[in-house]
Amino acid sequence: MSTRRTSRTSRTSAPHEVVERALALSRADGCVVIADETASANLRWAGNALTTNGVTRGRALTVIATVDGKEGTASGVVSRAAVTADDLEGLVRAAEAAARGAGPAEDAQPLVPGGTPSPGFTEPPAETSSEVFADFAPALGEAFRRARDGGRELYGFANHEVVSSYVGSSAGLRLRHDQPTGTLELNAKSPDRTRSAWAGRATRDFRDVDPLAMDADLARRLAWAERRTELPAGRYETLLPPTAVADLLVYQMWSSGARDAAEGRTVFSAPGGGTRIGEKLSGLPLTLRSDPGAAGLECAPFVLAHSSGDDASVFDNGLPLEPTEWLRDGALNRLVTTRHSAGLTGLPVASAIDNLLLDAGGTKSLDELVAGTERGLLLTCLWYIREVDPATLLLTGLTRDGVYLVEGGEVVGEVNNFRFNESPVDLLGRASEAGRTERTLPREWSDYFTRAAMPALRIPDFNMSSVSRGV
Repeated sequence: MSTRRTSRTSRTSAPHEVVERALALSRADGCVVIADETASANLRWAGNALTTNGVTRGRALTVIATVDGKEGTASGVVSRAAVTADDLEGLVRAAEAAARGAGPAEDAQPLVPGGTPSPGFTEPPAETSSEVFADFAPALGEAFRRARDGGRELYGFANHEVVSSYVGSSAGLRLRHDQPTGTLELNAKSPDRTRSAWAGRATRDFRDVDPLAMDADLARRLAWAERRTELPAGRYETLLPPTAVADLLVYQMWSSGARDAAEGRTVFSAPGGGTRIGEKLSGLPLTLRSDPGAAGLECAPFVLAHSSGDDASVFDNGLPLEPTEWLRDGALNRLVTTRHSAGLTGLPVASAIDNLLLDAGGTKSLDELVAGTERGLLLTCLWYIREVDPATLLLTGLTRDGVYLVEGGEVVGEVNNFRFNESPVDLLGRASEAGRTERTLPREWSDYFTRAAMPALRIPDFNMSSVSRGV
């Protein structure tokens, strides 16, 4: 089955022309326009057979109008999909009306001045198509064959998306960024559905994804699950694989706003006021960083803000992004700031960046960490993660698709699932060993955040707070 959707009327004008036209229509004191062109391709499969594939395209336009008043500058933001030439003036006027009807914006700052336009600003948007799967699809078909022969069933999907973002402003910005994002999730099940194992990958183009190797790893995990042991809740030495570490630290990153910390509302608030910047959070030499130019994890090198919030400001659109170390040698080094919150807290500007990397200098693979474990648990992934207490960043969630018992350096079987209660900040402080850093897909947050590189971590006393009967 194949599907294809496109909004022809919304794509009759080149995106840079739409940006220029919207700016020309603006009557506000300031204006920022963001045109996002999206192309995506996907495959889905179940029971060792492809079920659907499709290609979609679309456009979304965001207009940010600013109006200067006696009490300050107000902003109005309106975003719409499938905007046609006939819709454009109405969209601009709606943003202006929203600005005039709003009070002064707390985060108001001068718009970022323009510089040299991005290369390709006037060029057509980037595209993707089913061709992105040209090498991947045949290998996936071979994985289906091997799975059938091995008595297991494969389920999952592969998605590739390219977003071309064009940013223009009345201050002279003319910027463009093309962001490819690929995700693959592969789940293997026994025919009776009593055993399940998961693997996921993030990629830019699917040329570095090997479904045969993933299937072989899943087959090994299903074999481990043929022997099952029930364990009670408690604290266990636990090996967190890179995907689980990523899910926990992405949430930590989302909770690291400088303003909230300075106002005493988060785990990064210092007793008596201020923040914990400079405080040692881990005995391991951990560096947690973001870098727009990180190889394989490249992301926008400037701020792209479609709305304002505690950790983002529409006034910062176009602000250049620099490599940032959030933790350095185990100590808290930076918290997320906009220009506005940096002024409030006295901290350096450190805008959020769309990737996250953790490195502790480790060289061991996950298998080598298993070999060095006398008795403990090996997780596959976490899901249904929710915040319990922002003051400590206590999170709760469930294990999923395989928790394995390790004894004498070998996996000896599968155990039941658990609910956990842990703070990622506390985990960094208690981690006793880190493996080598590798690119990974955060399973829980893969709809929002895919560009991560993490090591596996050994936690001596991970808190499995209760037994879960889910798969």
